[in-house]
Amino acid sequence: MTTDTDVVHLTDVRKEYGDTTALNGVTLSVRAGEAVAVMGPSGCGKSTMLNMIAGLDRPTSGTVRVGGEDLGRLNETKLALFRRHRIGMIFQFFNLLDDLPALDNVALAAQLTGTKAGPARRRATELLDELGIADRRNAFPATLSGGERQRVAVARALMNRPALLLADEPTGALDSSAGEQVMDLLLDLHQIGQTLLIVTHDERLATRCASRVIELADGRITRERTLERTSVSGAGA
Repeated sequence: MTTDTDVVHLTDVRKEYGDTTALNGVTLSVRAGEAVAVMGPSGCGKSTMLNMIAGLDRPTSGTVRVGGEDLGRLNETKLALFRRHRIGMIFQFFNLLDDLPALDNVALAAQLTGTKAGPARRRATELLDELGIADRRNAFPATLSGGERQRVAVARALMNRPALLLADEPTGALDSSAGEQVMDLLLDLHQIGQTLLIVTHDERLATRCASRVIELADGRITRERTLERTSVSGAGA
């Protein structure tokens, strides 16, 4: 049953691609301020689940609710607006625009929601400063390290103060040092109250940053682990 504190609630979600069943009756809730890691072997349904929650794909059957909104009732235009305003996304390969400097990559997320350039750039500058890379705000993605690019991507994801931050293998393309930095950043976000859903193969990332670990196999939840965390209540970045 959905509660007022649920940011995400999946009910008996099934997704089929032809003869292939990617998700097979998944029911899952993520509470406000919770950090949940989703793990499992390749092809188990992790990315499909993330796409359902992001409104990038629709279930064959079942219900996906995010922030109290039934995504199945939204048309493509409304889904796009919902994502821009309510969901932040971090990708394994950053998805930055090569012809824009870091500051503009971040500010663009707010400008797409109608925020004027001045306020958007001020907010972007504040986020880059908070993430420790304000001195790289005028650098283009090709000149940034992997860790710096991922921090720019995190700033962009936080730009519109999302209710939910989705991370798809956020350390997968990074070396160990940069990966550790991103883990620290995600843990910091969790500790100040940002709701996180992280898809990862990395057990270290899951146990370090999440308060709960969901394991998938063959499109089903097979195991759930709760991790002890000392968290600090508060608003997202």
